[in-house]
Amino acid sequence: MIGGSSRMLSLLSLLQTRRDWPGQVLAERLGVTPRTVRRDVDRLRELGYAIDATKGRHGGYRLAAGSDLPPLLFDDEQAVAIAVALQSAPSSGVAVDEAAERALATVRQVMPSRLRHRVDGIRFTGSEPVARVAPDVLEAVSTAVRDRRTLRVDYAGADGPPRHVEPHDVVAKSGRWYLVAWDLGRDDWRIFRLDRLSPRTPGGVRFVPRPLPAPDARSFLAARSKGSEAEDRWPCTGEVVVELPATEVARWVDDGEVTAVDERSCRLVVGSWSWPSLVALVLRFDAPFTVVGPEPLRQAAAALSARLAAATTATT
Repeated sequence: MIGGSSRMLSLLSLLQTRRDWPGQVLAERLGVTPRTVRRDVDRLRELGYAIDATKGRHGGYRLAAGSDLPPLLFDDEQAVAIAVALQSAPSSGVAVDEAAERALATVRQVMPSRLRHRVDGIRFTGSEPVARVAPDVLEAVSTAVRDRRTLRVDYAGADGPPRHVEPHDVVAKSGRWYLVAWDLGRDDWRIFRLDRLSPRTPGGVRFVPRPLPAPDARSFLAARSKGSEAEDRWPCTGEVVVELPATEVARWVDDGEVTAVDERSCRLVVGSWSWPSLVALVLRFDAPFTVVGPEPLRQAAAALSARLAAATTATT
């Protein structure tokens, strides 16, 4: 069982998720009796927190909708999460570096000294993003996704008039931000990079979302990045045995399977855009290898071998 003050802080943290919490479930999460939960809820109410309660066998608690919260309170895990999240802002790909720095300074001021000390101890340098997105662009596009309203956007590098799209979802991946949308002019799904996109305001008419040809927007983005229409897989997948320890191969394989055959060799199953590019991927290990299959991979390896032999033949 945790102490009274810490327990009330944990209780408040659970209630701030804005979901309904049965009293018995809260008691089990906090390691106390339902009666203790009731007393803690009463104390929080005395501090100004508006907490609704429902009676009966399945009664529970939740913060009242639209209620104003008293000054911020954080438990240790929340304080660490805030420090990490705000310091990670420069690598998020959204141009909010200065705002995040000011937000961290503001939040730090309302924390007790114990938590300030923990937050001050978290310092790190993140990687620079591949491209930066203006906050107003992210906000405008995200709002259109939420409200299901069409957008007219200018897209850098694209010729012709503005694109008219039905925005489906925004996906962040590897330092870039993408909009998955149905392009009304091309009658097909398209993926737009937000750092190249400029939405025209105001938003358009409401639309009924179309079903994606993939389980979700993240899977659709992954599929298209591999040259697939809907499935998150490479068009060409092959298997080879590389004469290197599995530990030396695995650290260079982001999207594949590495299985040790023995101490000096491993089995590698990996995919790529084409069979020649798959052979080139294996060649980068600079070690002998044997093609297990399929047949198109064997043919590509033989063709590349002949090409390399011809390229190194002396000419007169």
